[in-house]
Amino acid sequence: MKLYIGNQNYSSWSLRGWLIFAQNNIQVDVVKLTLFTDEFYQSLQAVSPAAKVPALVDNDVAIWDSLAILEYINENVLGGKAWPQNQSLRGKARALACEMHSGFSALRNELPMNCRAIRKVDLSDLAKKDVARVDAMWSEQMKQNPNAWLFGEWSIADAMYAPLALRFKTYQIELSDLARQYQEKVLQSEAIQQWLAEASLENDIVEEDEAGTDI
Repeated sequence: MKLYIGNQNYSSWSLRGWLIFAQNNIQVDVVKLTLFTDEFYQSLQAVSPAAKVPALVDNDVAIWDSLAILEYINENVLGGKAWPQNQSLRGKARALACEMHSGFSALRNELPMNCRAIRKVDLSDLAKKDVARVDAMWSEQMKQNPNAWLFGEWSIADAMYAPLALRFKTYQIELSDLARQYQEKVLQSEAIQQWLAEASLENDIVEEDEAGTDI
């Protein structure tokens, strides 16, 4: 299998797709492309009709959406264990994952992922509402699963929300105690530490993701 990703400093969707491999020690050849360059689009031309990352190639199968990649690996490699085994919890985990996949547009636009930066931004009311929703969600799950992943064991829901833990760190977003507990769980995980170490070796600048002012 071959996984195409973008700059690790900036590409939140790449992180989501990559995490299921790192978290479960699944072998995959990672091809990192510099975002928005000619090489980026040329390399993806035969792989992803959307010309976006992440994109996964497994023999004659090509998948170019983060959540679709997570589901593909869960079904074909992990035997379904990347979702909670309890039916009701699995339904809730899928709902939260899909909420992240299709929502929080104000938060994502105003707080682009930028792992190496520490910045200050003035959030819009819509972005503040998004942050409050994430805080409430994380806090609710931590009440049920103290010091654990969102549903106890690591799941696709955690992959979908991991970039927000990094974004909140970059922009010094204040969280409630329980939500901060989950954020620290993500930030201290071995997979995220590996991602950050690899991101720190990059020196490309993507201007559109350089939001806010330095602290």
